[in-house]
Amino acid sequence: MNVSVVLIVIMAVLFAAGVYAMLERSLTRVLIGFLLLGNAANLLLLIVMGRPGIAPFYGDGDPQEMSDPLPQALTLTAIVITFAISAFLLALIYRSWQLGQADTFDEDEADVALRERGMRTDEEMDQEIEPEDDDVTSDFLASEAADDRTEGAGS
Repeated sequence: MNVSVVLIVIMAVLFAAGVYAMLERSLTRVLIGFLLLGNAANLLLLIVMGRPGIAPFYGDGDPQEMSDPLPQALTLTAIVITFAISAFLLALIYRSWQLGQADTFDEDEADVALRERGMRTDEEMDQEIEPEDDDVTSDFLASEAADDRTEGAGS
């Protein structure tokens, strides 16, 4: 087997495991999944980089033998972004643990209320509108009446 094929298989497994871990409700598993995805992205950039060569800033050399600096810069950027988001997720996990002694997200009361509201029919929604609410939403009628008065005065 070729080395790049092995790297591609490892990258695919890391991506799959990372996505699977991020679909959990536990913030710790989301963090682990994000770290797996970050490492898989770095491995992808390593695969895209091609074969290693001499440094691009090295004196006189054949451009064919030099390595591409763009994937190296993207890898460093990906490492920094992964570190920053991991630190943010760790802070979220710590705060969640402080508040509820758990790192999972439960359903919020507002989410349940929104879900129940979405199940109501249009007729029930129409019954909620009161007659004085109709006057509030007619802001443009007053401006149209003012436009009619100014047109009448101008002619």
